[in-house]
Amino acid sequence: MPNLPDHCKDVSLRHVDFPLTRENILSSFQGKVAYTRTDFMVLRNGEDTATVRVIKRGGKDLFRPIIDLEILSLPEDTVFIHDEGIDVLNMSQLARLVRENGGRTVVVSGMFSHVSFLKAERLLDLRVLDVVPPSPSKLSVLVERALSSGLVERPIIPSYVDVDIMEKERMVRTPGVIFPCRASGLSSEKRMFYLDETPTIDVESTLIGCDLSRRIFQHIYRRPIEFLDICPQNLAPRDGVPTIVKCCKVKEGCVIEGSVASVPWGATMMDVVQALQALFP
Repeated sequence: MPNLPDHCKDVSLRHVDFPLTRENILSSFQGKVAYTRTDFMVLRNGEDTATVRVIKRGGKDLFRPIIDLEILSLPEDTVFIHDEGIDVLNMSQLARLVRENGGRTVVVSGMFSHVSFLKAERLLDLRVLDVVPPSPSKLSVLVERALSSGLVERPIIPSYVDVDIMEKERMVRTPGVIFPCRASGLSSEKRMFYLDETPTIDVESTLIGCDLSRRIFQHIYRRPIEFLDICPQNLAPRDGVPTIVKCCKVKEGCVIEGSVASVPWGATMMDVVQALQALFP
C-alpha cells in the first residue's frame, strides 16, 4: 500500500535549520513531543524536503512523547510542489505527480494551502474507453469524479481512449448514415438518420452503432444493414490492462470480465466507483 496520510490535518509541515539526513532527523526529535493528531511530518530546509512517520506514546494527552520516527523519504527522492489546483486528498492526482517525477515521493502544497504527500512504489494504470462525441466523454467525467470522491483509495492513473464516431463516419461509403441517436458534435455530408426516431430510410445507408442498435434496426426495418461497430466493450483490448467501458447490456452496477469492467450506458458515479473497487481490490 502507498504511504498517504488519511487527511492533511494529520501532517505537520516544519521548517528546520539542519541538513535533512537520516541521522539529523532522528536525533533532532529525541525527547520531543508531538500534537495528538500529528502522524506525519514534512520537513523542509531550503529547497530540501523529507517525509517522516511519527510514532507517539499511547494516551489521550493533547501532546504526547515521540517514541520513534520512520523516515519515509529523504531529499534525494522527494520533490516539493506548490500547485493550488491540486486537491491533496485526491490520491489519483498525487499519483500522476509521482509518475511525472520519476516515482519520487511528492509533497504538495495545494488547494487552501493544505499540505500532504504520496509515496507509492506501485502506480495503477486504468484505461477509460468511451465513445465521442459529445466530448469529453461521459465516462471520463464520471471516472474523474469517482477518483476525487475519496471512495477509491488507490493510486490510479487513468488514460482516456476515445472511440470517435466521426472517424467511423469517414469510413462510410453509402449515401446515408444512421446514428443511434442525436448527439452534440455529430455531422456528415451524407443523409443523416437517427435510429431512435424510427425514420423513413429511403437511401442505402450504414448504421454506426453497437449490436443492440443493429438488432433494433433489423426488428424495425426487417432487413440487413451495413454496419460499423462502436461498442466499447467489443473494442476494448484484452491485454491485461484494467479497463472500464460503458455497455448497454449492463443494467446496473458493473460486470467484470477479466481485466474489463463494464458499467451501464447511463452509468452513475457510484457504478463507476463499484467498478474501480472491483478492478483494484
